[in-house]
Amino acid sequence: MKVYFISGMAADSRVFRYIQLPEGFEAVFLDWITPGEGESLASYALRLAQRIDTSQPFVVVGLSFGGMLATEIAKHYTPAATCLISSIPVSSHLPRYFRTAARLNLHKIVPVSFIKTSAAAKRFFTDEKPEDKKLLWQIIRDSDTRFIRWSMQAVLSWQNETVPQPIWHIHGDRDDILPVKYTRPTHTVSKAGHLMVMSQPEPVNDWLRNVLLSIKYN
Repeated sequence: MKVYFISGMAADSRVFRYIQLPEGFEAVFLDWITPGEGESLASYALRLAQRIDTSQPFVVVGLSFGGMLATEIAKHYTPAATCLISSIPVSSHLPRYFRTAARLNLHKIVPVSFIKTSAAAKRFFTDEKPEDKKLLWQIIRDSDTRFIRWSMQAVLSWQNETVPQPIWHIHGDRDDILPVKYTRPTHTVSKAGHLMVMSQPEPVNDWLRNVLLSIKYN
């Protein structure tokens, strides 16, 4: 069975470097496509889903922003499972300060270059291994400024309260981007931050393995 992975906003498939799938499952990474001017998150998700072979059973896994896209895809197709990592399934789970930023149009005022610089500088204080910090710095440098600007707007204007089923959601209890207190994950990882897929891949792999094997044998 194919497992389609969607990365976070300023990232790409390299953030999934430690993901290990059980036998019988194949990882497929959905690369970003160019968003249309003013395109909604839901519309973009459906265009991205055109790369999924929906004629066969499949699983979709989304990290952060990618989890929101995975949710929208699952609302229109029927994946065997929808798996969210460090993400949220509904727009009401966005932190309140995201809504404040939207009302003040801060996402349109703050330069994306500043956001990228801040994200890179933050790596000095996070718990990734040195080689992973270097990789994340490269990923941030490689990220498309126009895509980040669009995706910020898409997230802040996202409207969805439908949780597709079946859904599994893993979240770190120290996530400072999408704090766990605003959402309701099915599994929580102690002392894990937003990028636990890299800093603490073992519990993520264990969780994902259990989800996939439950599909395979049920």
